Amino acid sequence: MSSFVGFAGLAIESGMTLVQTAFMTVMIWALPAKVVLIGAATSGATLPAAALSVALSSVRLMPMVVSLLPELRGPRTRRITLLFLSHFVAVTAWVMAMEELHTIPRHLRTSYFAGVGMVLVGTNALVVVAVYLLSASFPPIVFAALFMLTPMYFLTSLWRSARERAGQVAMIAGLVLFPVFHGLAPGYDLLLSGVVGGACAFLFHHIDRKRLEAK
Repeated sequence: MSSFVGFAGLAIESGMTLVQTAFMTVMIWALPAKVVLIGAATSGATLPAAALSVALSSVRLMPMVVSLLPELRGPRTRRITLLFLSHFVAVTAWVMAMEELHTIPRHLRTSYFAGVGMVLVGTNALVVVAVYLLSASFPPIVFAALFMLTPMYFLTSLWRSARERAGQVAMIAGLVLFPVFHGLAPGYDLLLSGVVGGACAFLFHHIDRKRLEAK
């Protein structure tokens, strides 16, 4: 919720209306993708370019969807239900679901995740509306500070939910490599950090698995 206060502040400073910001909160359920869309809109990017930017920023959620949907699927679960629920997959909902689904009967898991997802989306949409109504009383530094909680929250949540050390290696590699690539290739720093850091994590996982098999 605190990160969505910061997002609402960014939207206000960028000239977005209340309706536009609330619509983004409901329809684009991943905070970085919304930030990318605001950046594209304020920079004057064309609609196809903005759509492509949002799509590329959301590709990172595909592994989460792939790992979560089999856990949600029950004996009578329809594909349309899984497609609808995939809309709510983001870091918070994914971490909560992966930690709790094993305690929930399989035939109730889609109902559980639907409840989690809709409460998260609905609550943060209300937070955005409240911030717009109270924006005159918030100094810009408060918005900036709250918005910085987002990457910290993502990092700690993913670190805690990592099932293998390779996931933590990937996060450490990204933190170390990003400043390096930002100095060498500012326009491609995030992409290069992800590719090289992910490759390092994959190599670590492969070596670690071979070591365990040798024992």
